Amino acid sequence: MVGLVLLRLEAGKEEAVLAKIKNVKGVKKVQAVFGRWDIVATVEAPDLKVLTSLVIKNIRAIDGVSATETLVSTVL
Repeated sequence: MVGLVLLRLEAGKEEAVLAKIKNVKGVKKVQAVFGRWDIVATVEAPDLKVLTSLVIKNIRAIDGVSATETLVSTVL
């Protein structure tokens, strides 16, 4: 299962968050973007339960992350 995690960061914490998020198990790609969100992280997990845990316990817990929104990808 693949998810796109949109992250809003606190001002001045961008570099620290980027360094930490790259080391989270399950994070496959991290991109800085412009607009309402600051980072888009592509994550992979075997199922929705693991994906949810990855976002809540590992990504939202990073100091400097102020908000997330996760888009879950499904095969059509």
